Amino acid sequence: MSASDSFTRKAWGRLKKNKGAVSGLIVIVLSVFIAIFAYFLGNDHTPNADRQIVEIEARKPGFTQTFLRVPKPRQPEQRGFFHRLLFGQEDPFSLVPINSYKVEGDSVIIEKYIDVGIQERQAYLLKQLPEKYIDSKTFWLGTDNFGRDILSRLIVGVRVSLSVGLVTVIISLLIGISLGMISGYYGGRTDSTIMWFINVVWSMPTLLLVFGLTLTLGKGFWQIFLAVGLTMWVSLARVVRSQVLAISDLEYVQAAKALGLKNIRIMVRHILPNVLGPVMVIAAANFASAIIIEAGLSFLGIGIQPPTPSWGLMLKENYNFIITHNPALALAPGIAIMILVLAFNLLGNGLRDALDVRG
Repeated sequence: MSASDSFTRKAWGRLKKNKGAVSGLIVIVLSVFIAIFAYFLGNDHTPNADRQIVEIEARKPGFTQTFLRVPKPRQPEQRGFFHRLLFGQEDPFSLVPINSYKVEGDSVIIEKYIDVGIQERQAYLLKQLPEKYIDSKTFWLGTDNFGRDILSRLIVGVRVSLSVGLVTVIISLLIGISLGMISGYYGGRTDSTIMWFINVVWSMPTLLLVFGLTLTLGKGFWQIFLAVGLTMWVSLARVVRSQVLAISDLEYVQAAKALGLKNIRIMVRHILPNVLGPVMVIAAANFASAIIIEAGLSFLGIGIQPPTPSWGLMLKENYNFIITHNPALALAPGIAIMILVLAFNLLGNGLRDALDVRG
C-alpha cells in the first residue's frame, strides 16, 4: 500500500466517525439523486414545473383536489426518456378542478370549482376524454399564487442550486489553483503582480462584484453561473499560493528541479496533489456560499429569471404570505436553502478535520 493510499484510507476513516459530516454527505447525495430525477418525483412533470391552475392558488400544505383531465386542442410532441429526464414533458391534458361529477349517457357532467362557494356546471362527451379522465392530486406543500405545486418546483429547484454551486466551484478551482500555483512557484515579479491583482479583487465586496458582473453579463441562467463563479476564486488562490510557497522548498521538489523536469510537470505531478486537502475544504465552503448568493440575487430579481424554479425566486414570489394565512409558501424554499447550505458546511468542517487541514 502506497503512502497516499494509506493517508486516503485514514482520512476516510476519520470522516466516517464525524456524524455531522456523514449527515451532510447523505443530504448532498440525496439532493443529487433528487436533482437527477426531479421531473419524475413531483406532481408536475412539465418543463420548470410551471403548470398553472389559478383556481387553486395559495393553498395550504396537504391540500387535495380532484381534476377532470381534458385533452388539449394541440397535443405536444412526445419526448424520449432522456429529454423528459432533463427538461420534463409538456402535459397533453388540461386539468380542470372539480367539486363533483357524474356520468349521464354519453357525457360527463361536472361541477367545475371556481372559488370558495362558486362552481360552474359543465358537460364533456366521454369520447373526447381519455380512459382515465378523473385524477386526484395531493399538494403536500400547497400551491403558490399561480396555482403551481410548491413541492414540484422545490424539487426542480434543487437542480439550480446544485448547478450554481458546481459551476462556481469548477470556475473558482480553475482560476484559483492556476493563479495560486503560478504565484507561489515562480515568486518574484510574477508573484507580486498576481498578488496585486488578487488583493484588488479581494478588496471588492463579493455581492457588489456579483451585482456588477450580473448587470454587465445580463440576467439569466448561465450569466448567474459565471457571475458567481468569477467572484469566489480569491480565497482559494491565496491558500494555494501559501501552500505552494511552503512545498516548493522541500527536498523532493528541489530534486525534481535538479533532474531538469519541466515546471508544469513539477507543479501538476508533484505539488498539486499535496495542496488538494485545503482545496477540498474551501471548495465545500464555496459551494455553500454560491447557493446563498444565487438565492439572494434571485430574491432581488437579478438572478435566475421566471419561470425557472430557483429557491430564491420562490422566496421572492411568496414572502408576503409569511404574515398572512399561508407562511409555508415562503418557509419551504427557505428551509430547503438552510438544509443544503448546512450540509455543505458540515461536510467542509468534516473534511477539514479528516484531512488535518490547519488555518
